This record gives sequence, C-alpha cells and structure tokens, in this order.
Amino acid sequence: QVQLAESGGEVVQAGDSLRLSCTASGRPFSGYSMGWFRQAPGKEREFVAAISWGGSRISYADSVKGRFTISRDNAKNAVYLQMISLKPEDTAVYYCAGARGKYGLNVYDYDRWGQGTQVTVSS
Repeated sequence: QVQLAESGGEVVQAGDSLRLSCTASGRPFSGYSMGWFRQAPGKEREFVAAISWGGSRISYADSVKGRFTISRDNAKNAVYLQMISLKPEDTAVYYCAGARGKYGLNVYDYDRWGQGTQVTVSS
C-alpha cells in the first residue's frame, strides 16, 4: 500500500506563506491523483485542492483559489501545497490523500490518507 506522510505545518501569522509537503512510500506512486484536505476543530474534513497524476488537471476549493497552489514531483513521489496570504480561517489539520486511477474532490474519492499536519494561523 502507498503510505503518505505530510510535513511543513506550523504556527504562522496572518498574511504569511507556508508550504506543505507530502511524500509517498511503499508501493509505486504511479497513477495516483492526489488531494489536500483540511479539518478544523468541530468541522468536517473539507476539500482544498487536487491534482491528477500527470498534473494536467487541477482543482481548488473556492475558499483557497488564488492563494493556494498544488503541485507534484512524481520523480520524488511528492506533492506540495504552497499557501500564501494565510488567514486565521485556514487554521486546520491538513491531510494529504491519494486515489489510484480516479480524480475527485470528495473525501470518499480517496483511499489513502496521511496522518495530517497542523497549520495554525494567528491574527
């Protein structure tokens, strides 16, 4: 099974930038669409961004469009989420997720999940 591990979360100030990384290990990464989701305390896990295996298809939640950029480096088995102009409402645990052979924007589209990394944006 592909195993995912996120890193890069930390406490930042509003307006700051941050880059999250997700690395895959275990089985080959080939064919996996990847997504970033987040979950704030007391809220459901929500979609943030997704990227297809080849990178030709990319989607963002409306709340992060223009501020977040998802990218991937298949040679390094890695996916990134570059975040700029962070807001307090971006505070959440951010999860990396993988879906082999499909592309989706919903939690149930993904069957591989990392443990999450905490991003806290203070005002």
